[in-house]
Amino acid sequence: MKRLPDWIRTRCRTDSHETKLILRKHGLSTVCEEARCPNRGECFSKPTATFMILGSDCTRNCGFCAVNSAPPGPPDPEEPERIARASEEMGLRYVVITSVTRDDLPDGGAEHFAKTITAVRRVLPSARIEVLTPDFLGDRDALGTVLSARPDVFNHNVETVERLYPVVRPQAVFRRSLSVLSQSKLIAPDIFTKSGFMLGLGETREEVLELLRQLREAGCEIITIGQYLRPTVKNIPVVEYVRPEVFEELRSAALDMGFHYVASGPLVRSSMNAEEMFNPAPGA
Repeated sequence: MKRLPDWIRTRCRTDSHETKLILRKHGLSTVCEEARCPNRGECFSKPTATFMILGSDCTRNCGFCAVNSAPPGPPDPEEPERIARASEEMGLRYVVITSVTRDDLPDGGAEHFAKTITAVRRVLPSARIEVLTPDFLGDRDALGTVLSARPDVFNHNVETVERLYPVVRPQAVFRRSLSVLSQSKLIAPDIFTKSGFMLGLGETREEVLELLRQLREAGCEIITIGQYLRPTVKNIPVVEYVRPEVFEELRSAALDMGFHYVASGPLVRSSMNAEEMFNPAPGA
């Protein structure tokens, strides 16, 4: 395993115990913990968290991800209400909801997303809500179900360049993910569209610039670019630790392409500081 360079430092926080207690009290999972995010201590201390619905077992087995891959159980009908109560207890002004991929469900879990958005809106009517969804196998009706619940931001991560999909996302399709983003903008033009990807997996600079152009053409307005960090020895190895100046160069290039907001840096993650990403967006 490659040694971490000096520029990749996580700020360790120990004052996250209360956030964990609230999550455990309501029986909730977070992608922060399940995916072993290096920023979870900092985020929990604010407090904020990215709720992960539809269980903690995923029907896919992506090479980069630490979330458990196994046959999942049925959706919990009480989960949306528990997330709403936990969001209220944490005093959240910006709620991020994601999920494992549920290819076993007819709608991919879209209705559960919609119910969770509705539950949070009822308890916290002034809060902003961002959803980070799977691709729903390209089902436009499922996508419409989520968007009909009116999240403020719709996020679907492409994760990497098209060439690396067979290794990084073997059960996903790059063009399908692009279509999810473009279709979301056609269905709900006033909802901000967001995506994210990782560096350090073996991509070239030309491929990254082409990916940015493709995302912009798909209607994506907010983009996150971070360094891939191998969560476990079972995951694919890091090919390169990309220097901070490269992230800054890509941030400038993305802004020149017309993205409304770009977060680019070694420790940037899709949902970290999501509220700050949303606020600069025109009309927010």
